[in-house]
Amino acid sequence: MKTKISLLSAAILTASLALTPVVSQAALPHSVNGQSVPSLAPMLEKTTPAVVSVAVSGTQVSKQQVPEMFRYFFGPNAPQEQVQERPFRGLGSGVIIDAKKGYIVTNNHVINGADDIEVGLSDGREVKAKLIGADAESDIALLKIDAKNLTAIKQTDTDAIRVGDFAVAIGNPFGLGQTVTSGIVSALGRSGLGIEMLENFIQTDAAINSGNSGGALVNLNGELIGINTAIVAPTGGNVGIGFAIPANMVNNLVQQIIEHGEVRRGVLGVSGRDLDNELAKAFGLDSQHGAFVNEVVADSAADAAGIKAGDVIVAVNGKSIKSFQELRAKVGTMGAGAKVSFQLIRDGDKETVKATLGESDHVEKASGEVHPMLEGATLQDTDDGIKIIEVTSGSPAARSGLAKGDIITGINRKNIKDLKTLKSVLKGSEGAVALKIKRGKTALYLVLR
Repeated sequence: MKTKISLLSAAILTASLALTPVVSQAALPHSVNGQSVPSLAPMLEKTTPAVVSVAVSGTQVSKQQVPEMFRYFFGPNAPQEQVQERPFRGLGSGVIIDAKKGYIVTNNHVINGADDIEVGLSDGREVKAKLIGADAESDIALLKIDAKNLTAIKQTDTDAIRVGDFAVAIGNPFGLGQTVTSGIVSALGRSGLGIEMLENFIQTDAAINSGNSGGALVNLNGELIGINTAIVAPTGGNVGIGFAIPANMVNNLVQQIIEHGEVRRGVLGVSGRDLDNELAKAFGLDSQHGAFVNEVVADSAADAAGIKAGDVIVAVNGKSIKSFQELRAKVGTMGAGAKVSFQLIRDGDKETVKATLGESDHVEKASGEVHPMLEGATLQDTDDGIKIIEVTSGSPAARSGLAKGDIITGINRKNIKDLKTLKSVLKGSEGAVALKIKRGKTALYLVLR
């Protein structure tokens, strides 16, 4: 049977039902009729007000090529594509992280392409939300609402959590209303799932389902340990394998969005692979986990720190890592300029080096950070120009006419070679701008207004 990994935001066609929160298992002592019984209720009474529902609406735009025979009948001016617009609604969850400023964290896939975002608070209030920024590679988005008497969730150091720790998931599955389930931390550092570009998931068996995206995974103290994001769903429903983005990773990204309005991703400058048993034997290593460095980019942060090809990086800031994907996720969610220590094995000896992460202008970026009408496209620097490697259906980028595989080579009459230049030129532009696009063997202009 083919394994199906599913993101958790729910598309809805009918209004959600308001139900009493459901609590699954018991763990904490609580007094009932003078007797002590285990219960999560005291913790949840303080924590659940910090978890909200997120309702979105927008318009999906789909394009289909008009068959050649029909274009022939309608003459040389006949359209090559048929454009259809279809309204959509969706539902997910979010977590209040700053009560005074009204900041709410959710998943990027919950709000991606939405024209309107509305947050439902636990006390019944419904408030319009503004998107502050998002990062498609890690699937994190930051919203802001203007409301009083909010409750923020408590924070903790998620590098300290262990497999076997109790975990409680809070969210709004299937539009039913706030629901609470419990379980344990099943695994740490899960990656290679193909869900996101940067993966370093907490795995849990706490029951989470469609609509839980952006909700909270907390410990028994009610402290946030992760943002629920995806499940393995071979049958389409919960089977006890869910994934959450670690709170430390979320905090790194959120602080960058708050400070810069975007994620300024840190770059180490290495390529490599997971350290497996075969590779460990070949290099005479006792360790079975870590990131094997194949290559170090010249003049990069890794090069300046003295990291060499053949090194095995086994820990970041004193916390062990299992794979190259985990190294990539940890570094990629730290901001440019961050000072990081790396523990590595070289020729059988353990060493520690310190690096100051660089900022890359050659990595993929969520293009809404570049221009509002590019929102929904993902851009990447190439030798030929800026390539569109993905366009979300219904997004402003799709409505602008951009398509996967397009290469941006200029703006108005100015040649553009990289994302940094593109962003700089667009920032200083006023009114409509014309993007020069290379599409296959054809050159064309698309106007952004």
